[in-house]
Amino acid sequence: MSAFIRAGHVVFEGDPAWVPPLDFEIKERLTPKKNPFFNRAEAMLFTAWKGDRLVGRCSASIDREHLRVWKDDTGFFGFFDTIDDVEVARALLDAAEAWLRARGMKRMWGPFSLYANEEVGVLIEGHETPPMLSMAHSRPYQAALCDALGLAKEKDLFAYRWDSSIPFSKRALKAWEDVKAMPEVRLRSVDPSRMAEELQVVMDIYNDAWAGKWAMVPTLPDEIAKITQDMKLVLDPDIAFIAEVDGKPAGMCIMIPNLNEAIHDLGGSLFPTGVLKLLWRTKVRHPATARLMLLGINGHVRANIKRYGGLSTAMYVEVAKRGVAKGYTWGELSWTREDDAPVNLGIKMMGGVIYKKYRVYTKSLVA
Repeated sequence: MSAFIRAGHVVFEGDPAWVPPLDFEIKERLTPKKNPFFNRAEAMLFTAWKGDRLVGRCSASIDREHLRVWKDDTGFFGFFDTIDDVEVARALLDAAEAWLRARGMKRMWGPFSLYANEEVGVLIEGHETPPMLSMAHSRPYQAALCDALGLAKEKDLFAYRWDSSIPFSKRALKAWEDVKAMPEVRLRSVDPSRMAEELQVVMDIYNDAWAGKWAMVPTLPDEIAKITQDMKLVLDPDIAFIAEVDGKPAGMCIMIPNLNEAIHDLGGSLFPTGVLKLLWRTKVRHPATARLMLLGINGHVRANIKRYGGLSTAMYVEVAKRGVAKGYTWGELSWTREDDAPVNLGIKMMGGVIYKKYRVYTKSLVA
């Protein structure tokens, strides 16, 4: 485990854009007793060595919930970080492939670290800027290594940037004003004193809104409990809200402060002074940036397009206004699928600009 974590530091040494994740958080994610993902999945971790020199890492994982939903015999590789050496990359992928094939998988997607609800994709554009919280980062050569190994493109994912200096379009403002004027609609902040109940509502909407979309699997109850525990540490209720129609949940918008801004110089460790720095940077002087990671509307509300067709646009404007009022200077909206036209058009209408692109690769495991 320690070598697997250390491999990230080895590969990204000298990269000014890399933000070392907290080592204890990565260890917890990879420990079956502490991560509810392993209640429905299994994984193997590999490190690559040249002599006594650590030169890369890779994971292989099988998500039984994905197999239940999609019935596609697909396993994942992830945490795919290597030095710029095609033989190192090949050795790691060969190990992941063999592990997945031995368990009956017929196809491999990745990087998924460890599955679709965590870091996804190889960064192919935007290497010069740091990653937001829970978003992947890659060396510029990593995509070329994937191409050299014969991996094929499965899907590109986008991360948008919206700056507080960008004015709202007249159309977006009109949608926001119309929705705010509807007597049955209420946009209310998430209540941190009822975090478990609130996150259950959020995940119920997520499971409904994303059902059937590429790689999506439902969030299960034990995962929601873990998300609730984690969100208590990072959630800013001023920029996270639930939309209600006639007093019932209809949509949700969850923007979170960019914790990576607070940990960028800690080297992955909270000791000896990291804890104090983290507390100051999150509780006293909150980060200047944030990530819009979830926005969705229940299917029955989406179906009433004549009445609520502008709700999603209104929610974009609402969260932007809340963020600016709180002092956030810009936000990332991520991630979206390249072929999800309604979502991408809505973000572009708000003035969002694609500033990072990620690629998920695929490979057949059938001889």
